[in-house]
Formats: sequence, C-alpha cells, structure tokens
Amino acid sequence: MWQPAPPTSDVGPANADPESLINEKTGVLARDVTDAAQGVLRGDLAGLRNLLAEYAVPAISALLILIVGYFVASFLARIISTPIRKRVDETLGRFTSKLVFYAIMVSTLLGVLGMFGINIASFAAVIAAAGFAIGLAFQGTLSNFAAGVLLLVFRPFKVGDFVNAAGVTGKVFEIDLFVTTFDTPDNRRIIVPNSSVTGGTIENVTHHMHRRVDVAVGVDYGASLDATRAALTLAVESLEEQMIGGEGRGFQIVLTNLGASSVDWTVRFWCHRDDFWKVKEQLIGAVKNQLDDAGIAIPFPQMDVHLKQNQ
Repeated sequence: MWQPAPPTSDVGPANADPESLINEKTGVLARDVTDAAQGVLRGDLAGLRNLLAEYAVPAISALLILIVGYFVASFLARIISTPIRKRVDETLGRFTSKLVFYAIMVSTLLGVLGMFGINIASFAAVIAAAGFAIGLAFQGTLSNFAAGVLLLVFRPFKVGDFVNAAGVTGKVFEIDLFVTTFDTPDNRRIIVPNSSVTGGTIENVTHHMHRRVDVAVGVDYGASLDATRAALTLAVESLEEQMIGGEGRGFQIVLTNLGASSVDWTVRFWCHRDDFWKVKEQLIGAVKNQLDDAGIAIPFPQMDVHLKQNQ
C-alpha cells in the first residue's frame, strides 16, 4: 500500500534556509505524486486517496486564505488611502494604497507557508536582510522619497505656486514622490530632487493673495521734502484702481535715508499678486514722470577729478 515518502534531508526548520525548506517540501510532494500515479496505473487507488487526504485540505485552505487575504488587502488599502487622496495628495494616496496591499499579501503568503511546515522566521530574516541591502543601495532615492512625503503632507507650496527653492526660481509644475518639476519664467523646465528642495530655504512668492511693491528713489538735496512727498503721492494715485486697500494695505511714502548724494525715499504700494510685476513697472514710470513734472532732479554719483600741475 502507498505511504507518503519520508523527508530525505536532515535539515530542520530551525536551521534551514528558505530555499532548502522549499526544495525539501517540493521533493517530498513530487515523490508522493509519482508513487500515487504509479499506483493508479496498477489499479491501486489507495495511494491517490491518501495523497488527496494528505494535501487536498491544506491546499484548498491555503487557496481560500489567499483569496480572502486578497479581498481584505484591497479593502483596507482603499479605506486607508481614500482620506489621503482627498485631503493630502493623489500621488501619496496611490503609494499608500499599494504599500498596504502588498504588506498584507506578503503577510498572508508567509502565513500560508507556515501552514505547510515551512519556518517563516527564515523568510522574515531574508526579507529584513534584503530590505537593509536595498536601503543602502538606494539611500539617495529613499532620501528623496522621504522628502517627497514631507512636501506632500506639509505642503509648503502647491502646483501652480511661484517659488524660490534649491536655487531655482519658477512655477511649480508637478510634485512627485521623488522629484519636483519647475517651469521658469523663460520657459525652461527644471527637475529637482526632493531632498534638495527640503534641504534649503523655500520662498513661496505667491502664497499670499496680496503683495507689496517697493520702489526706492533718491532726489536732490535741494528739493523740498513736502514737494517730493506730494509728487510721489500723485504717482501712487495714478495707479489707485490697482491698489489693495484695508488695514495694513494701501500705500506708504517713507523718507528712508540721507545718502551721500541724495535724499532717499521708498514708495510702498499693495496690489494683487498677479499684478505685481506690471504694477512695479508702472509705479517706477509714474514716480519718474511726477518728479520730472515737479522739477525735482534724481541725482547720480559724480566724481570730481582735480589735476595739479607741478610748478
């Protein structure tokens, strides 16, 4: 009568590596199937019945566990990732979904292997060693990934913002888990590793709705302070439609310094962030025109050279 073939290896679960364990179990199963098939050819079905009794129930149980594990992994991945996609970022949500799914499936697979007498501690050691090796090999990549997660979670800027970061000035085109893509004002596309972005100062130019335009101008010492202030006020009033009012907004005309060759003023003007560069150009022009109309000169540095002739 057919009997299951005994193991041919003395390698025990405690000291065997995963490959040896799998080869041993596979070898035993192959011999059992061969013996059962030979018995069927001789008209002896006892071997087939014993084979089914030995392996059918664990195989069906393992299959059911894998199927249930698949649906549980899919469900939990969707439940966990949905709030992240809605409240944080779509890219981070997709990554979290895949991470949860594969973590549950790997755990389920290790559990199934344990049902067949394979020491899963050996697999855990192999996975840990592989993870350590991969971490060393991709240290820079993992650093960029961690920085990408920080950018997506804390959101110092978003797509469409105009920022200064990592030595790049431009509009944010895309924020990925590993890199951030910028479009510069002169229409260049620059891709920067996320670790470089988070490793320095980030200036988000368009974070606030309103911006202040500062125009510095120096006038001649002979010009009246009141006349200069009046001329600068007229320059500001010519752009009144683009000025943002309210507390802490509007405009200011400030006497800032008595320089070496000029009396220095600063004109401060609040406007919408989208109008910043246009307003700055218009304000500079208006200041120049109003000072010219008032007869107030804008001095420039001069150097007097005295030639002394020897007697």
